[in-house]
Amino acid sequence: MLADTKAFSGFSVTDIDAAQKFYGEILGLKVTDEDMGLIRLHLAGGTEILVYPKPNHEAATYTILNFVVDDIDTTVDQLTARGVVFLKYDGFPQDARGIMRGNGPDIAWFTDPAGNVLSVIKES
Repeated sequence: MLADTKAFSGFSVTDIDAAQKFYGEILGLKVTDEDMGLIRLHLAGGTEILVYPKPNHEAATYTILNFVVDDIDTTVDQLTARGVVFLKYDGFPQDARGIMRGNGPDIAWFTDPAGNVLSVIKES
């Protein structure tokens, strides 16, 4: 029934201005303003994500967005240079920079200003 219907995802943040700066300036995504104080992220391949402010926002405790990259080491280094801090989870085999290797694709997690979990993941 919906197989040929365009769809998009969305998530909330505490501060839309901080989100716009983070996603646009730090991550380098195309970000556009929408009606009612929302922003839209434009990702490769035509994917769009709606980001909306929510006063009682609770950060997602799971990964809401994965960025597939060719070179995870370079990407982690570039994001770190822009102030991104990578998460380190107890019990996960992560290196000093926060990259987990050897349990599926190489992956590193970080958060947006609202605490939502994102990742960069090496294309397999």
